[in-house]
Amino acid sequence: MNNTRDTAPLVLGTEKIGKLLMRYAIPAIIAMTASSLYNMVDSIFIGHGVGPLAIAGLAITFPFMNLAAAFGSLVGVGASTLVAIKLGQKDKDGAVHVLGNVVMLNGIIGLIFMTVALLFLDPILLFFGASPDTLPYAREYMQVILAGNLITHIYMGLNEVLRASGYPQKAMAATLTAVIVNCGLDALFIMGFGWGIRGAALATIAAQIIALGFELHHFSREKSFLHFQKGIFGLKRQIVTGMLAIGLSPFLMNLCACFVVILINKSLKTYGGDLAIGAYGIVNRIIFLFIMIVMGFNQGMQPIAGYNFGARLFDRLIQVLKYTIFCGVTVTTIGFLAGQIFPRSLIYLFTSDETLTDIAVEGLRIVLIFFPVVGFQMVTSSFFQSIGMAKKAIFLSLTRQLLFLIPSLLIFPSIWGTIGVWMSMPVADAIATVVAACMLRWQLKHLKV
Repeated sequence: MNNTRDTAPLVLGTEKIGKLLMRYAIPAIIAMTASSLYNMVDSIFIGHGVGPLAIAGLAITFPFMNLAAAFGSLVGVGASTLVAIKLGQKDKDGAVHVLGNVVMLNGIIGLIFMTVALLFLDPILLFFGASPDTLPYAREYMQVILAGNLITHIYMGLNEVLRASGYPQKAMAATLTAVIVNCGLDALFIMGFGWGIRGAALATIAAQIIALGFELHHFSREKSFLHFQKGIFGLKRQIVTGMLAIGLSPFLMNLCACFVVILINKSLKTYGGDLAIGAYGIVNRIIFLFIMIVMGFNQGMQPIAGYNFGARLFDRLIQVLKYTIFCGVTVTTIGFLAGQIFPRSLIYLFTSDETLTDIAVEGLRIVLIFFPVVGFQMVTSSFFQSIGMAKKAIFLSLTRQLLFLIPSLLIFPSIWGTIGVWMSMPVADAIATVVAACMLRWQLKHLKV
């Protein structure tokens, strides 16, 4: 492992960009796609095994998932960065203490989140857009998910540390294990035992328990580069504040995403009813799959762009940017074509209800109008982050939601109803892409090639 660490930076500055990008991006794409499939599987089995209102109930829980992801990234992203820094400084003891603090901090946050959410579950779900018809489904699902929230947080945190400590393949294996187990248990619990939406939630938590067991086994072995030791579980202010400071940016972005989903659900409930919310849940799952693939390419680009920017190899920097933009736009263009040419086939994966299908088909086609340019916008934002310009990256991410999407959601539905809700998303994408293009053009002009 040490030899790999010693030679990897040199390779980043010398090897062919296309080959490098694929080497770094493919594992990330697999992990990201697996994460997306994790959520899709629940939706597919719930749609066919329970019904259209259950799909709507599941969509109501999306803000909860955004909140969980927000707190998970608050600790996980900060932990992975700190571990990488400590290892780069040859401070293995410090990295081991980060490992211990990840377990404790995720445990504390997970318990608090679970307790507060379970105590006020019904009022929260009603605020998220639940109706008397969808509330029972959303409640059943979230009661189980929240009961296992401690497992979820620790599993996510340890997966980040596993990846940062030199075991990306094992981190990917843990994620894939969870996905495969979840698929099998969904079929068994929903179709076999008839446990409904609660069965989907039980399958999710059971899969995470197995994946967490895999991670705990790794970190319990003394042969592992970082492993559990006595005295590492006491919270240290410097480590905790460091993790939270680094993780604040993705936390805020996920928090903003949570607020946006609440607005969408509420608008769809007002102008389209429960099935419109269910349709959004399906559309969101389909689009998210392509988004996660682009994020995988972005993760592959980041170390290459960061190294070559630091080494002032601007020709290579621009080259990797062009390659990644091409890959990102290709992925989102494929998503656009699939959604426009055979949307009904995609929707049928999730439901056989014709009314829900008709609503989802209309929504999918509208939302995907400007989807090809979304790949460009996402890569540009990640590019700024890769070269150390985090403020510009955050600006691009937040402006799409705060400055463009939220005002559109507040204005368009009052004029065009449900179609206005759908239209607000591609309009925000288009404006955000124009802003990203202007910022990127300005930045490239100021690079001293």
